[in-house]
Amino acid sequence: MTFAPSDHTFAVCAYKENPYLASTVESLLAQDACCPIIISTSTPNDHISAVARRFEVPVVVNQDPRGAASDWNYGYDAAETPLVTIAHQDDYYEPNYLSTMLAAVNDYEKDGLQLAFSDYFEIRNGERVAGNALLRIKRVLNAPLGTRVLNGSRFVKRRALSLGNPICCPAVMLVKENLGPSVFDETYKNSCDYKTWVDLAGEPGRFVYVPERLMGHRIYEESSTSKNLKDGTRQAEDLEILSSLWPAPVAKLIYKVYALGEKSNEL
Repeated sequence: MTFAPSDHTFAVCAYKENPYLASTVESLLAQDACCPIIISTSTPNDHISAVARRFEVPVVVNQDPRGAASDWNYGYDAAETPLVTIAHQDDYYEPNYLSTMLAAVNDYEKDGLQLAFSDYFEIRNGERVAGNALLRIKRVLNAPLGTRVLNGSRFVKRRALSLGNPICCPAVMLVKENLGPSVFDETYKNSCDYKTWVDLAGEPGRFVYVPERLMGHRIYEESSTSKNLKDGTRQAEDLEILSSLWPAPVAKLIYKVYALGEKSNEL
């Protein structure tokens, strides 16, 4: 089948009272094609309800929250379409994200596509940052996944992930009909996306990289990623994942280099 915009859902995972939620939803409503949007939360409150009413977006509530992956799975499962993007509450999407990603998915729709993901830029203090060292390294790691001859190889998919996580979770369009329900690994608190990509990379199917910068990932002091880096959660989980890809001494060496890049999440 050829996927239409109506076959895709943006599931916005909202937590507590984030000041960027409204601007994220605005960027989704400004897409050059219309598709369903839902807000998924485990912390229902007046702020989320007000944003939902303002933009006439339905809210679904996870009554059994067990962390970020649980919330992502709840939103993913609540979407009634074969394609889903887990939009984070503080990020931004270019108007052509949906149409560009749909074109990529449709180009591979008969080839066992697991997911497609775009390049991205960072948003720091209101400014776009597209060319720091970490982003350039991620583009090199992802480049082989932009070619049909390589992006269906389990070896190539795992190698792309072998030096750290180069795939920005909110930039990913998940092909739900090929992945099944509750795709995210709930045993990890912060690196659940990285662990999920590694697990999926070992299965048949394709990871398709779209090298256009179609969304903006916001870096700021109060973000979950910044907080988990400060308390050491992210570091411990990333090292464990790298150790599943390499012998322990090699994984530790790679992680020391990777950890320097993670400091870019600090303002």
